Amino acid sequence: MRPFQFNRRNALTGDATLAALGANGFDVSDGWTQTTARMPRTTLPERGDIVFRTAYVMTMDTAGDVSDADVHVRDGEIVAVGRQLNAPGADEIDGRGCIILPGLVETHWHMWNTLLRAMSGNEPRYGYFRSTAVLGQKYTPNDMYLGTRLAAAEAIHSGITHVHSWCHNIRSDEHAEADIQALKDSGLRARFSYGPRQGQPNDKAINLRNLERLSANWTLYSDDGLLTLGMAWRGQGGNNPATAVPESVWKEELEAGRALGLPISVHVSGSRAAAGQIDAIHKDRLLGKDMQLIHAAFASDRAIEAIAASGASVSLSPYSEMRIGFGLPRAMEFLAAGVPLGLSVDTVELTGNADMFGIMKLLQSVENAKSEDEFRLGARRVLSLATIEGARAMGISDTVGSVTVGKRADLIMVSTSDVNLGVFGDPAHMLVTAAQPANVDTVMVDGRVLKRGGKLTAFDGHEVAAEAAAASAALRRRANWPI
Repeated sequence: MRPFQFNRRNALTGDATLAALGANGFDVSDGWTQTTARMPRTTLPERGDIVFRTAYVMTMDTAGDVSDADVHVRDGEIVAVGRQLNAPGADEIDGRGCIILPGLVETHWHMWNTLLRAMSGNEPRYGYFRSTAVLGQKYTPNDMYLGTRLAAAEAIHSGITHVHSWCHNIRSDEHAEADIQALKDSGLRARFSYGPRQGQPNDKAINLRNLERLSANWTLYSDDGLLTLGMAWRGQGGNNPATAVPESVWKEELEAGRALGLPISVHVSGSRAAAGQIDAIHKDRLLGKDMQLIHAAFASDRAIEAIAASGASVSLSPYSEMRIGFGLPRAMEFLAAGVPLGLSVDTVELTGNADMFGIMKLLQSVENAKSEDEFRLGARRVLSLATIEGARAMGISDTVGSVTVGKRADLIMVSTSDVNLGVFGDPAHMLVTAAQPANVDTVMVDGRVLKRGGKLTAFDGHEVAAEAAAASAALRRRANWPI
């Protein structure tokens, strides 16, 4: 058997997309294809025949953990899990001293505003909402691409294999396509949710014509199913929960999204003043299995019961919710009610980074502190929220979320030999309380190795960061914003 060798081939080009759009009757001057043609291309690794050897495998399914185990991946599919697998001709990755588990599933992230990392300031004029609104209105499509590409690179570095790009700055069709192209170039599994733009008047609907056109031609963007399309619905409160969206507008948007069969995602209960949003959505009979509710920090017991009965899911982002003053998460209440629950980065403008290990650690600590009980939320349960239960909340648990034969190979391998780990104890406790993104040795998405030996394989991380930094500086100059 051969040692693993990374192969940089199959460069993506815009030619196929251009040809397909032209064949469907679109004018290449309309913006959708101009952006595709301009954006740089990333060379993604090939899918191949790979076997991970002699690792501690946390399947996150009913098989439980398997020590000294192998995982065999062929053409992006997990084909076998067990000890001393027979895999003739497969490339080998040595897993000794490592934990293999499903890739981490992120459920709500404003990836485009990663150019504004850690820029939420200490006074209202430089706070999150004003910074996002003022600077967001100055974004070009290239800024969208570079911000989302930076977020995608950080996701891979951090062991996140699925992201939900909640895009609420679609200023034009080119802005939407730039965000999608960054996701496609990254090799990540993702949902792209189409939303409003920063500064969108509450009495004006989002560009539903472009959403319909994007949906009709999604196969041109989906990267063979790695990317899915959703709607980032403003709900009845809009970007500013204190300002109502007219019923004619929110109803038109929601009905359009549902007519297209798109999953709906909406911010609710971000603050105590907005706590009635879930009750209003429930009262108007709008809750459903196709809806994801974001934050819900002040959801009442009655609202939680309504969410559970409807089959809707909830996305929690404890770091950003606490940082901005939205209150404490109600994870245990949602879990007790049987609500599908996932974890969220939300925005690094507030949180600074996309460390899902840190998010898990914080959520466990907060829930235990609230209950004054060291054992209220166990490490393995919170790890499940970042893997199989997060996948279930996103409607993709049949495809990913566990190391299960027949599922797609979204896997990460964490080295336990680094100085911040170094002693192999309970693996779930190690991952939740001690692990960091730097401990992620290998990341595989759909059978492609996107990080190996602690290094990104498809991106030059320094180049991605440098280009994003230059774009951020230029953006702030255009907005006359403090540098």
